[in-house]
Amino acid sequence: MAGRNLLVVLAITMVSSSLILPKAYGNSEGDALYALRRSLTDPDNVLQSWDPNLVNPCTWFHITCNQDNRVTRVDLGNSNLSGRLVPELGKLEYLQYLELYKNNIQGAIPAELGNLKSLISLDLYNNNISGTIPPSLGNLKSLVFLRLNDNQLHGPLPRTLASISSLKVVDVSNNNLCGTIPSSGPFEHIPLNNFENNPRLEGPELQGLASYDTNCS
Repeated sequence: MAGRNLLVVLAITMVSSSLILPKAYGNSEGDALYALRRSLTDPDNVLQSWDPNLVNPCTWFHITCNQDNRVTRVDLGNSNLSGRLVPELGKLEYLQYLELYKNNIQGAIPAELGNLKSLISLDLYNNNISGTIPPSLGNLKSLVFLRLNDNQLHGPLPRTLASISSLKVVDVSNNNLCGTIPSSGPFEHIPLNNFENNPRLEGPELQGLASYDTNCS
């Protein structure tokens, strides 16, 4: 009888393990997104479906997953959200699109967003984001669209961005950036009006032929 009971316990343990293991990563991604939800004020309840008790966040509104139930899109543009971004977003390793434009998000861009190696589009324009542009964004080697315009960003344009060969669109207009506009890599083809209305931003660089005010922070 004792042996039979042991077999039953083992069987239950194996079934429990099989239920838990497949959702481990789903919970970590859900935890990261729920951290974002807790950091945001949501008067229109667009995040009401973000239930941290579900197996993974793929059934949440405004979230898209791939066939392996990994989060690939966060679509929260023009959603009347306020609050701050959270460093936990950097854990969404399969994320391709982070769309948070036209809200009232404040605070800084977390340096941890530089961990999003699959990211194609980072759209944070038309918010109230401050601080500097993290040099870690230069690690986003799949990035095509970087739209940070119409915020309160200051400091220089990180030279690390010039190493992203996939980058096609950069818009940082209507901020408080300073220093010079890079002229190498993808910046050779970015229209100058995508940098306008940054009173202390000079450029594009003339490759050492001109001196600029380096008092930029």
